[in-house]
Order: sequence, then C-alpha cells, then structure tokens
Amino acid sequence: MPRLTVNDRPVEFRMDPQTPLLWALRDAANLTGTKYGCGIGDCGACMVLVDGEALRSCLITLAEAEGRFVTTVEGLSRDRSHPVQQALVAEQAIQCGFCTPGIVIAAASLLSRNADPSEAEIKAAVPNLCRCGVYPRLVRAIQRAGRVTRRLETISAAPAPGITAEDAAQSVPAMKAVDTPHAD
Repeated sequence: MPRLTVNDRPVEFRMDPQTPLLWALRDAANLTGTKYGCGIGDCGACMVLVDGEALRSCLITLAEAEGRFVTTVEGLSRDRSHPVQQALVAEQAIQCGFCTPGIVIAAASLLSRNADPSEAEIKAAVPNLCRCGVYPRLVRAIQRAGRVTRRLETISAAPAPGITAEDAAQSVPAMKAVDTPHAD
C-alpha cells in the first residue's frame, strides 16, 4: 500500500499503486479542491505540490508519489490566508472557480522560487487553462501576491472556508492515518 505525506499528514492509501494520485486525493482522501479536469495533463485543474513542485496529479500514480510530500490547495492554507489566495480575491481574478485551485498551486510554487516574477515568468509557470479568461487579472494577482510575499504590501483576509479538512475527512474508507513515532 502506497505511503506518502498529504498536507503534512502521513497516510497509507489502500488502493492500487497504479491509481492516479488525483483519484486517491479526491475519492479516498476527500480532498476535492484538486479538480478532475481533462485527465491528460493539459488543463492544470488537478495541480498539487509534490515535494514543492507544481505537478498535474492526473499524470502521477500513487506508486510515483510514494514517500513524497504532497500539498493540495486545502493544505496550502486552511484559512485561505496564503498570499496567492488573498490576491486572487482582491484582484477579482476568480470567476467560476473550477481552475482556481490549480492556479493557486502553480502560482504558489512559482512564488516560492521567485517572489518577484515578470509577466513572462508568470505565464510560463502558470500554464493552467481558464475558460472564464481571467488571465490579465491573474497576472496582476500573482504580482500582488509576490509583493505580499516580499512584505511590501498586505491584503485583507478572504473569508474562511465553511468546513475544515478534518471535518470533511471523518470517514474515509480507502485511507488511514499512519502512526508515526514521536521524538521525545
């Protein structure tokens, strides 16, 4: 059974190791922020951080993720306080919201490497498809998030979500928590 760390929690998925990570996250872990999109890696709606790198979870198997650290949009910030989340709201760069989690993950990955990206760097690092066409506002939002990251600006908090990940995942039959020894 594949073991990995998801949103800072060690887990073991009781699933076929060839299962796409996307399916395990959504169907077994109830982490539905990661979206089913095209299923072939084109749209970016399923982006997650794997060891800090933004990757399309539809293209990674549980076996390939074994032993790695996976962060979903739920794990990025439980209270929506991440600079990218705040800036997307402030710049009104969210329309239907379907692509938003993948964009947040891709932008967060970029800003972790470069907190002052150019427009060209943003466009290269955030290849996600958005059918609502928020691209100009998206670039402004990511640049603003960079300023927040560099502590040149602050943004008022967006509303907190209505449910915690723990509440949503109370009964997850295909996933179990892995006991880890605590250092004393």
